[in-house]
Amino acid sequence: MRCVIARFPFDLTKSGVLESMKGVKPEPVTGESVIIGRRHYPVKQVGQVITRQDRRDFSAGEVLRAMARLGFTCRTGPETAPAPVGGPLQRASALLGSPLSV
Repeated sequence: MRCVIARFPFDLTKSGVLESMKGVKPEPVTGESVIIGRRHYPVKQVGQVITRQDRRDFSAGEVLRAMARLGFTCRTGPETAPAPVGGPLQRASALLGSPLSV
């Protein structure tokens, strides 16, 4: 399959990506990831290995689209929940809102 990553065309195949990632130890996943084989790889690591380009040259979205089109399972980063407010007094105060100025 032909795809464009960082303004460069690449002819990628699922077997080619599997071969490229063979023996590559996955880095810790903190955001988007791709499941290749039984391993979860960060998207930027996969993009760097298959394109041989610096991670700053391409976006995670470009690699995610290419991997999804090849049939790999892609996962987005975890949703960040708002930080919980301290104790019960702070929660009640946050629910009531700030006082209006007269």
